[in-house]
Amino acid sequence: MPLDEISARWVADLQATGAVREDAHARLHDLLLRAARAEVGRRSGRVRLSGVELDDLAYQAAADAMLAVLGKLAGFRGESRFTTWAYKFVMLEVSAKIGRHFWTRKPTLPLDEADWERIPARFGLSSENEAEWRELMDAFRHSMEHELNERQRLIFKAIVLDGVPLDTLCVELSTNRNAIYKNLYDARRKLRAALVAKGHLSEDAS
Repeated sequence: MPLDEISARWVADLQATGAVREDAHARLHDLLLRAARAEVGRRSGRVRLSGVELDDLAYQAAADAMLAVLGKLAGFRGESRFTTWAYKFVMLEVSAKIGRHFWTRKPTLPLDEADWERIPARFGLSSENEAEWRELMDAFRHSMEHELNERQRLIFKAIVLDGVPLDTLCVELSTNRNAIYKNLYDARRKLRAALVAKGHLSEDAS
């Protein structure tokens, strides 16, 4: 597939020598850093990052994304614009680094009281109906602790409760999407079956 004019110029400049290449590298790093800063800023509230720490993570993501772009430059085929292609590496690096930060600060272990307190809001349960769902939450908690194995609890908490990006979780657990989906599916199936058996859900409930 022929490259569009802008993409072709990027590739040519990055593969050049001397001052042209150095200038292209500087422009690419600036592009990736802006994208990284925007993305970590968008996600900062969830992981409570700010200031120097936030900017440091963006610099790390941009630097690693640049290495990835340059390392795979020969494989760029122009299915999308060069900048769009490069941005994907930034998104992946930001996800991985925020995930590592999240797991370092708060590893996904069995749920503590603060985690359980967040569950009603996570599933859209209002305080006005607390009397109706409190018993359901108690049953859900018991099922989480007794029906799921450690791996299933870990994945369910990370994906459903903490919102850890799927790609990040794959990196952290050294696994793939299919394995994550399988564990998440099995966890949901076990939880649903337990709640149905205890009369908290009907057989045809979603």
